Amino acid sequence: MSDIDALKDEVKKLNARATQKKMDLHDLSEELPQNWQSILQVAQETYDAYKTLTEKRAALKALETASA
Repeated sequence: MSDIDALKDEVKKLNARATQKKMDLHDLSEELPQNWQSILQVAQETYDAYKTLTEKRAALKALETASA
């Protein structure tokens, strides 16, 4: 498997994880004020997931550009 293919696979998995974290945050917001104590944790996990996804997408784009 090439580096590009491996990175594409990783981006796909990270995208699924980020989407799940987004839904967790959404669900939490709908349940408020219940579980308000977990807002910071869920928000941080969502932030981290999207930050990692954005970084990997940029790396993939750079790799694809370099190999073109």
